[in-house]
Amino acid sequence: MIFSKNRLEKYADSLLWGLTTSRPGYMKGDVVLIRAGLAAMPLAEALQARMLDRGWNPVLRTDPTPAWEKSFYRSSSKRQRAFVPPGEREFFSGLHGLVALRAPQSLTHLREVDPKRIGEATIARKPLRDILDRREELGLFGWTLGLYPMLDPARTARMSFSEYARQIVKACFLDERDPVQRWEEILAEVTEIKKRLGSLRILTLRLESRRMDLSVRLGERRRWLGISGRNVPSFEVYTSPDWRGAKGVYYADLPSYRTGNYVEGLRLEFKDGRAVKVTAAKGEDFARRTIAMDPGACRLGELSLTDRRFSNIDRFMAETLYDENFGGRYGNCHVALGASYTDAYDGDASALTKAQRSALGFNDSSLHWDVINTEDKRVAAKLAGGGTKTVYEDGRFTV
Repeated sequence: MIFSKNRLEKYADSLLWGLTTSRPGYMKGDVVLIRAGLAAMPLAEALQARMLDRGWNPVLRTDPTPAWEKSFYRSSSKRQRAFVPPGEREFFSGLHGLVALRAPQSLTHLREVDPKRIGEATIARKPLRDILDRREELGLFGWTLGLYPMLDPARTARMSFSEYARQIVKACFLDERDPVQRWEEILAEVTEIKKRLGSLRILTLRLESRRMDLSVRLGERRRWLGISGRNVPSFEVYTSPDWRGAKGVYYADLPSYRTGNYVEGLRLEFKDGRAVKVTAAKGEDFARRTIAMDPGACRLGELSLTDRRFSNIDRFMAETLYDENFGGRYGNCHVALGASYTDAYDGDASALTKAQRSALGFNDSSLHWDVINTEDKRVAAKLAGGGTKTVYEDGRFTV
């Protein structure tokens, strides 16, 4: 067994903490989906037992195997890629929670598939995601993610399998007596940082490093999010900026594995809010095609910073859930191309019309692709009252 019974139980407890923090108020009879890779069944079973004890209704779905996905994208017709099974909309409309347990058997099995074919399937399922987004805005749905150690990601990250599993144990505090208490402590500390950021009345943020110089307009009625329980582990502080105010160059020094493809050395040049020039040392064609998926795919949906004082993730993991929370020497920032998080609106997001969201600069897309920079950087805020203030430097918040 990869994890001892004790660690599995602590991991399950931590994920349930994440789920119930992302959406307080679960009740008996609530429907919670556990979506898991086949190897993660021991953790899924530990979660199921806890959910049954709470009177919930857990539903299990397994992730497709690499062979299944490869066959689907290679052999399916356009109509088959757009197919949504009967009952899916009804199922998602009654869903209260989701725990996704990632256990990838392969990271690059779709590298020879036309990204357009992948995009067609993603776009077809966007209405289902819209249902969950709406339920989340109404306080009816919450979610969290976790990672189970697998051999291919370990090899890709140049670690032994045991070293990779150890990174997960360390990142999630599974060797501590009470990991949930540790998450509560981090939540309290980060909440204070979010409050201080929110009090600054920031107009724009400028991110500067050796290979990056990006300015981002924060946008009206924005709030800072983070340690919401949505990811375990998660140490980031983030928001969804006004996409129209992005200009300059963003550089991702960490590689990205997305939908079975590999991208390295991604450089994005923004003008008037859109990525107008895209280059990459590897995977450039995939990157270009991906951000052409729909009109919003070339725009920013998220800006995030991770403070190295909280995160003890110090190795590349070849998994976005961990890499976007990298601590290391200089912490990290990441941006997401594509969909915004509407709960970054400082008010009742459920009351916003589509036109109001657009007017506020919240981006809409079928894509949400996180790309990560771990270079030494300075983030300076231009303030509404005049002047600038450094809010992040040397891998930590300075507010």
